Amino acid sequence: MLTQTTSRVLQPSDLDAALAVLDREPVVNAFVTSRVQAAGLDPWRLGGEMWGWYEDGKLTSLCYAGANLVLVCATPQAVRAFADRARRTGRRCSSIVGPAEPTAQLWRLLEPSWGPAREVRAHQPLMVTDRMPDDIRPDPYVRRVRKDEMETILPACVAMFTEEVGVSPLAGDGGLIYQARVAELVGSGRSFARFDEHGKVMFKAEIGAATSKACQIQGVWVAPEYRGQGLAAPGMAAVLRYALADVAPVVSLYVNDFNTPARRTYRRVGFREVGAFMSVLF
Repeated sequence: MLTQTTSRVLQPSDLDAALAVLDREPVVNAFVTSRVQAAGLDPWRLGGEMWGWYEDGKLTSLCYAGANLVLVCATPQAVRAFADRARRTGRRCSSIVGPAEPTAQLWRLLEPSWGPAREVRAHQPLMVTDRMPDDIRPDPYVRRVRKDEMETILPACVAMFTEEVGVSPLAGDGGLIYQARVAELVGSGRSFARFDEHGKVMFKAEIGAATSKACQIQGVWVAPEYRGQGLAAPGMAAVLRYALADVAPVVSLYVNDFNTPARRTYRRVGFREVGAFMSVLF
C-alpha cells in the first residue's frame, strides 16, 4: 500500500478504486466515467493514461491524460502533482477540459511550458436537468440517425465541430479518429437529427457520454439556413426525451458563456446551471 502523498499511472488492477473516485461526482465526471466503464484502465483501450493522486495511501484524485487532459475530483495538491507530471511528459493533448477552478489552477502551472493556448474558455456553464419541460413539445421529426446515414450526418458534425472549436476535426489524421467517433455514436443509437425533404440535416445532437447515473448531450447544431426558425428548443426536447427514457436519469451539457442564444434555449428546455467547466484549446 502507498502510505504517502504521491502520484502514479494507474493500472487495470486499480479500476475499482478509480471508479469509486469517479462516482463521487457522477454528473461532472460523466465523460471520464463513460470511457473508464467501457475500456477499463489499460492505456491502449482507454486512449490515454489515468494518473492517480494518493493521500495517506488512499486514491483521492484522478487525471485522464488522453486526447484531452481532464481533472477528476482534483485537490489543489493533486493539481500541482498532475501539473508536474504533465510538464515532464510534454503536451500530447489537444485540449484541457474540466471543472473550472482546478482546471484554471492547472493551466496557471502549465502555461509557462505549454502555452500559449490557441484559445482559453474560462467559464462554460454546466447545466443539468432530470425531467421533461412542461411547455416545449419535442420535435416529432427528430430521430435516431441510422447507420446508412453516416455520409449525411458526418458533414454536419464536421461543420458543428469546426464552428465550435475553430479548427476542422479532419486535420491531422485526415479525420479517421473523428469519423470513427461519429460512427460509434451512430452505431450505439446516440446520434439524433432532423432531416429536411431533401435529406439534409436541419438539426442534430448527440449523447456523447453515457453512464447509468448521468449522460451528456453534445454537438447541438442547427444548419445555418434553418437558424432562427425555432428548431433548437423542440429538437433539444426530443433528444432529452430519448436520453431520459433510454440512457440515464440525469442529463447534462456545458456551453460557452458567450453563446447567449444556446443558454437561453437550454433554460427553456429546463436545464439549470449547477457549476462551470473550463477549456484550454491548443
